[in-house]
Amino acid sequence: MPRPGADVPPAPVPTADVSTAAESMPRGAPASTRPIPALTLVAHPTATRIGERLLLHGLLAGREVTLSRNAPDFTRPGEPLGLPLGDPFMSRKPLRFTPAGEGVRVLPPEEGRCTCAGEPLPASGREFGPEALARGVLLEFSGRTVVLLHLAPAPGPGAPASLGMVGESAPLQALRRHIERVADLDVPVLIRGETGTGKELVAQALHSRSRRGGPFVSVNLGAIPKELAAAELFGSVRGAFTGSQRDREGFFRAAQGGTLFLDEVGEASPEVQVMLLRVLETGELYPVGASRPVATDVRLVAATDADLEAQIEEGRFRAPLLHRLAGYELRLPPLRERREDIGPLFLHFARQELEALGEAHHLTPSDPYAPPWLPAALAVRLVLHPWPGNIRQLRNVARQLVISSRGQPFLELDARLAQELRLPLAPAPKPAPAPAPEATPEPEAAARRKSTEVGEPELLAALRAHDWDVKRAALHLGIARSSIYDLIERSPSLRLAGDLSVEELTRCFHACEGNLDEMVKRLEVSRRALNRRVKELGLVPKGT
Repeated sequence: MPRPGADVPPAPVPTADVSTAAESMPRGAPASTRPIPALTLVAHPTATRIGERLLLHGLLAGREVTLSRNAPDFTRPGEPLGLPLGDPFMSRKPLRFTPAGEGVRVLPPEEGRCTCAGEPLPASGREFGPEALARGVLLEFSGRTVVLLHLAPAPGPGAPASLGMVGESAPLQALRRHIERVADLDVPVLIRGETGTGKELVAQALHSRSRRGGPFVSVNLGAIPKELAAAELFGSVRGAFTGSQRDREGFFRAAQGGTLFLDEVGEASPEVQVMLLRVLETGELYPVGASRPVATDVRLVAATDADLEAQIEEGRFRAPLLHRLAGYELRLPPLRERREDIGPLFLHFARQELEALGEAHHLTPSDPYAPPWLPAALAVRLVLHPWPGNIRQLRNVARQLVISSRGQPFLELDARLAQELRLPLAPAPKPAPAPAPEATPEPEAAARRKSTEVGEPELLAALRAHDWDVKRAALHLGIARSSIYDLIERSPSLRLAGDLSVEELTRCFHACEGNLDEMVKRLEVSRRALNRRVKELGLVPKGT
């Protein structure tokens, strides 16, 4: 219950929540609309081919699909013609993909020719279920070509325009469709997403597709001193405050007839929140120090990576303002949920840097036997990296790789980048040990609490006390199970099994001689999720 006098939480608003291909498609959907198993090129001796795709239509019809260096053709989305893989080091004998329930079984031509997560595929093949396909499965051929086996949206008429965004994943295509649906409407839009996901690019796409021909003005509220924010946004009159020697127009009036993009809107001060709410409700604003309102005609687009609902509970954000800002909500997917886009995005950023250096010829080598410009092992690292900084971080990594490898025929990782892409876990704090749980089938739930009340030391102690069983730890803490994952993701010292690199998993498996319980203690992740990751790598835990 809200405290007396507190803002009432806003009613649900229209939300464009972009999900993965597997989650967005109900079981038993018609074959014409079901996501299709697909292969996307992540690394190739001719680097310009990164991003080309092969849709495995036959699997939906219950047929086997084969792949060799000579056939079939990979094509760039939207283009009719393509080419086979064509790498002379790849076997002429075909790799086979066969239906396996809701998953796919991959059978190699001969053991050692194709690897998955650094391990050769066994002669009997390996089956990948829908969860693995939703995350993406990396297959490497002859240490030179890498493809990602994943689920792709079924092609259909009226594909959305690219809107300046690189990628063809299901979450990105869904986002483009939602942008097209709301762009020409004069409703405020709230863009949510993690840092570095491209929120300003989405705001620019909304502006370019709108009916407005006015300016696009971008403002980062987190970069404006709070004492100046009101005057910067709404303008001020001469003498309104000390040092005010002339009238100031303000960003709202600078964007008249166009779009005003407010990034990091969660950083708005209470004063600015009240003034924003008035503008959204009345279409009028009061410059600081003015006694008369000024009419404004601005399409407002706001963005945040903050949990505004939590801020409302804490009294730091006004619920009515959230309701007004979110006339329509767009949620941007993090890069780790659109792994098939990582290769094309990396190529896009790397090409820009290579062209600036005059070295774009590396992308189209004349010798098919030359080492690839993007080594397969590096491509695998890029795809498996969790990218906490998302697209911004990927762009910076691409720039660093190209510049540090300047004058060389292929990219090389320096020590700093190798460390960044490995993302070693920082030592966890050592809280006081929690009391041992009683030997009951399920621990008694504590009184219900808000997840914001649980600090990292208490969370870590509960997880350790319950052997990293997320359900039991949630019951012990008295919070929802889903909140545990949110807390782990927000904690710099904790991680999920999905964040573990292939190298770390494999190394720990061998060090623990396949003992899953010992691996849980060392890696400190959920046993169930760790067991699933280990099996996806083709490793067999002791006792199974």
